[in-house]
Amino acid sequence: MKLTVVGGGSTYTPELVDGIAGRRTSLAVDEIVLVDPDAERLAVVGAFSQRLLEHAGHPARIVTTSNLDEGVDGASAVLLQLRVGGQAARARDETFPLVCDCVGQETTGAGGLAKALRTVPVVLDIADRVRAIAGEDTWIVNFTNPVGIVTRALLRAGHRAVGLCNVAITFQRWTSALLGVEPESVRLEHVGLNHLTWERGVFVNDVDRLPELLEHHGDALAEHIGLPASLMRRLDMVPSYYLKYFYDHDDVVRQQKTSPPRAEVVAGVEKELLGLYGDVNVVTKPEQLSQRGGAYYSEAAVQLVHALTGGTGAEQHVVNVRNGRTLPFLPEDAVIEVPAAVTSQGARALPVEPLEPAIAGLIAHVTAYEHLALDAAVHGGRDRVANALLAHPLVGQHAIADRLADELVSHNRDFLPWAKGRGA
Repeated sequence: MKLTVVGGGSTYTPELVDGIAGRRTSLAVDEIVLVDPDAERLAVVGAFSQRLLEHAGHPARIVTTSNLDEGVDGASAVLLQLRVGGQAARARDETFPLVCDCVGQETTGAGGLAKALRTVPVVLDIADRVRAIAGEDTWIVNFTNPVGIVTRALLRAGHRAVGLCNVAITFQRWTSALLGVEPESVRLEHVGLNHLTWERGVFVNDVDRLPELLEHHGDALAEHIGLPASLMRRLDMVPSYYLKYFYDHDDVVRQQKTSPPRAEVVAGVEKELLGLYGDVNVVTKPEQLSQRGGAYYSEAAVQLVHALTGGTGAEQHVVNVRNGRTLPFLPEDAVIEVPAAVTSQGARALPVEPLEPAIAGLIAHVTAYEHLALDAAVHGGRDRVANALLAHPLVGQHAIADRLADELVSHNRDFLPWAKGRGA
């Protein structure tokens, strides 16, 4: 099997390769192709990835290329992990909203919209090439943020795509350690949108252990999530750590105004990682990779690719998938993040118990924003940008939406063809 990673020069890539090396018996990969326009970075990451495989005794070979058509030709699955504009664009996403006292974050709010506008057209172009070269049956696994909006764009364009995030598997691994059980025995009642999810149940052998977690591990939950244990107990569920941007917005903004953006921290980690990757004596995954973000990405990705390409029977995975009628208060073409039955035919959302009003309203609100964000990403236009921001629950005021729209366009003009030539 040939597996292609677009954005293969990312420092994430060895995490994925390490996961493949550890699942030799269940995912029979012969060739891993890393595609990236940055030849220098690609050479370093590619060589280190090959050493990882060889050290693990895995027979697959790493191929690197800047030619997308060559990279995807014959692929069984294509993984997308792009960052259009790099860490410099991310740093702008995390800072320009602060001028309006709005959260600066790369996947939600105005920063998340900026990333979507840069990313969606690029991903759609790549997906069209995958379909033309590799064929319509080739699976696209999207790890590119904002995952929900990007995956919705892919599905709306008719691509065979599934979105993937590491939030659920990270919570599964973390809570299994708290409960003293094997991770594979933990089944989450995970529901929402990408980076807007809640755990409504944590089942071990069909017994819900969430009450135990809330009662006995409240402080650990609070530290991990960044929200008080009392709030989680009142909600009787555990929000993802991205919910702090909604539930504790103003305090987060105050902290952001006096701290360097996350992009600066990540850039420093990436520099250190690339130095380690370039050392021919390093043949195992560096501990510093855990600081990069995307914990357990490799396990989630490898398990999902296995289910889509070679699994026997349905496997259950938390993925970003078409809503259909799963959440009846959302449009059928919305993309939700829930447990799904995954086979070689695709991912089908499993039934979800009716949602509490406390979370259903926010999910519906953000879904409406995502619809407008995708419209702006595909069709362009400053007013579409402003309309999407006006619909976002973290913005919601016309004067702020207008100012943020102008700031966003100004900072991203080089990536938005329709914005070139506009005034500041």
